Amino acid sequence: MDWTALSVSLRLAGLTCLFLLPVGIWLGRTLARAQFRGKGLCEALIALPLVLPPTVLGFYLLQQFGRDAPLGGVWASLTGGGLNFTFSGILLASLIANLPFAIQPIQRAFENVPTNLREAAWCSGLSPWQTLVRIELPLVWPGILSAAALTFAHTLGEFGVILMVGGAIDGETRTLAIAIYDRVQAFDEQGAARMSALLLFVSLTTLGLVYGLAGRRRWVRG
Repeated sequence: MDWTALSVSLRLAGLTCLFLLPVGIWLGRTLARAQFRGKGLCEALIALPLVLPPTVLGFYLLQQFGRDAPLGGVWASLTGGGLNFTFSGILLASLIANLPFAIQPIQRAFENVPTNLREAAWCSGLSPWQTLVRIELPLVWPGILSAAALTFAHTLGEFGVILMVGGAIDGETRTLAIAIYDRVQAFDEQGAARMSALLLFVSLTTLGLVYGLAGRRRWVRG
């Protein structure tokens, strides 16, 4: 087992969840409740990483993270360093690649909260913020948990985007998925098998959690 690569993967997955879940709650609630021109385009852009090949997404991010690009230039002026081939770069790439996994489950959960429930809370004297915290969030927690699980698992298994943006720098950008590829290239099938088994276990556990929550919600409604 490549413990250094596992550490990088866990740190990347944990930070991705930490940063994306508040964004997912805010955008998911907004998209579930608001009607505005361009909403369909906004949802399409969020879902784009689901259908775009990871290497294509990674290529465009690699271009935009360069010091000569607007995004990379702003980052360099603020920090003095670059984004490409750094942990900060693969974290930003991971945030973009995981947008649909963090937003869509939460959006669907908010869509299932009856509008008249929120209106009743307002009539009872609760502010919009109190309504969100005391009424809505307890109802949508399965969606939030599903978003966290999917984001975490997808980040652990992400390969193409991370390799394009970060390369394979040991202790910095070399994740477990990249380490598996390297072991296969070195004909270390035993090592690759152990790390693959870990990712398989995490993926199955995550899917079991997500589908279990979905089944529980259907059972409660029934």
